[in-house]
Amino acid sequence: MATTLVLVTTSAGVAEEVALQALALGRRLAAGGPVHALVIADEAAAGGLGAWGATEVHLARHPALGSPAPDAVARILHDLALQLEAGVVVGPGTEAGNTILARAAARANLPFAANCVDVTIGDPLPVTRLRWGGSLLEEAAIHAGPAMLTVAPHAIAATPTGGVATVAPFAPELGEADLAVRVVDRIAAAAGGVTLAEAKVVVSGGRGVGSADGFGPIEELAALLGAAVGCSRAVTISGWRSHTAQVGQTGTKIAPNLYIACGISGATQHMAGAKGAKKILAINKDAEAPIMSAADYAVIGDLHQVVPAISAEIRRVRGA
Repeated sequence: MATTLVLVTTSAGVAEEVALQALALGRRLAAGGPVHALVIADEAAAGGLGAWGATEVHLARHPALGSPAPDAVARILHDLALQLEAGVVVGPGTEAGNTILARAAARANLPFAANCVDVTIGDPLPVTRLRWGGSLLEEAAIHAGPAMLTVAPHAIAATPTGGVATVAPFAPELGEADLAVRVVDRIAAAAGGVTLAEAKVVVSGGRGVGSADGFGPIEELAALLGAAVGCSRAVTISGWRSHTAQVGQTGTKIAPNLYIACGISGATQHMAGAKGAKKILAINKDAEAPIMSAADYAVIGDLHQVVPAISAEIRRVRGA
């Protein structure tokens, strides 16, 4: 048995899904030992983590932690790992999680394994992780301790345990250097609705859409399905959509029940972000496009004709 420490990132009083997946891995690696969770300044989220396998939740409170500060959180994580004599430190494989764990590992002069899809108990600790945007899997071993790693999104299922955890608030010691990098302002997205990361259905457009105006039919279909609208990297480079809509390795990693990819070739970078989709429908004029090998369903045709036809059929069936 080993003491495991898990960084649980939160949003508006709720633990993020990938953080709960990290907690599931932490519980597995603890093998019956204690599972400690670190939560930053979110008391509402901390209270419910016992139901997901945490045995004790450490709630960091500090006036400067009202906005993200990766170096500060890295120091808190590093210091807590030393205090608990943790054998494994786990975090979510998100931008925030990878940023914090990398900084914590640097503080401890330890290696860091990002985006793991499987970890088994052993000494050294065997890990399997995504590399090159998800195009290959690397099998490696972490020889130094504590082992520092993050879990790739949607690689491990978050399963509730129904347990109860104690919540221990504490005030971390932070210096000016720890707060040199932090978020001081946010600009809200122009559009509301469901987010890419949480959407059960995502409709995306690629270079084949042709222009910013060409996204009209994509948006119409998404509205009918209650879906989020995404795009490929080529679209953001062209300036047709914001980077916040990009699906891919350098964009948002999604895991919808259905992903409808319109005019997207399926480059490795894009598929690294869409591989969590349970079903993929590809609409493309090119029957040899790389995305076809990953698609569960394919329509070979012009998206400017196919997408409006799908919308029209949905309206007909609904009697609208």
